[in-house]
Amino acid sequence: MDVLTRNAVVVTGTPGAPALVFAHGFGCDKSMWRHVAPAFEATHQVVLFDHVGAGASDLAAYDPARYSRLEGYADDVVRVLEALDLGPVVLVGHSVSAMIGLLAAAERPELVDRLVLVGPSPRYVDDDGYRGGFSADEIAELLETMDDNYLGWSRFIAPVIMGNGERPELADELTNSFCRTDPTIARRFARTTFLSDNRADLARVRTPALVLQSREDVIAPPEVGRYVHEHLAGSELVVLDAVGHCPNLSAPDQVVAAMAAYLGVDEPRVGARAPAAR
Repeated sequence: MDVLTRNAVVVTGTPGAPALVFAHGFGCDKSMWRHVAPAFEATHQVVLFDHVGAGASDLAAYDPARYSRLEGYADDVVRVLEALDLGPVVLVGHSVSAMIGLLAAAERPELVDRLVLVGPSPRYVDDDGYRGGFSADEIAELLETMDDNYLGWSRFIAPVIMGNGERPELADELTNSFCRTDPTIARRFARTTFLSDNRADLARVRTPALVLQSREDVIAPPEVGRYVHEHLAGSELVVLDAVGHCPNLSAPDQVVAAMAAYLGVDEPRVGARAPAAR
């Protein structure tokens, strides 16, 4: 299957302009960028896609061995960029896709002009001198709960990830996104995500990067954002006045403003148009 079809790639925006490529996080799909991506259509070509196993991607292309490591997803990103042939792009990755984007940039730096990393975490498990946000026992319990009752886990964990308890509709959206994902694929992706350790890969990247960190985030605490910034050469750190791990949903105006300033474009209007997500 053609890679652009396999990954359900959608291209909007201004033909011939620089390209912005948005990569979604765990349990999500490209619709999670609908409040951010359209704001850049007047100045950029905007590319959205679904990781294999998510959204409108070809589920038949899912290979448990290939996707047992983040490198498998990063290779997909490289293949998408090669197929699009839009020149060096700005690669925007949320959550685990921040690390996927870093791996793609490390392997093929000529394809990525800049990175925007939203809520990145190179390791979720605490280690000596490093706070990832979770103990090894907590991650083991999280994965065991997913195995036992994925839908119940989704309803429990979505409000924790999202924060913003006064806006329950955000957690409901994330819950629904989790529940649309094939449970077997989701459980495997969770293991790949939460057991990964990409700290050493930060030193491999020479691509300039913007690190966007929420001031409160239980999944990727502020210490993690600072760690990424301090270990990623040529990076800038912006702490958003936002709560939760999904500021692209809860505080899209701040994400857009920070990205516009970093890219050197006039701040666009948030939510100008929602691109087709499926």
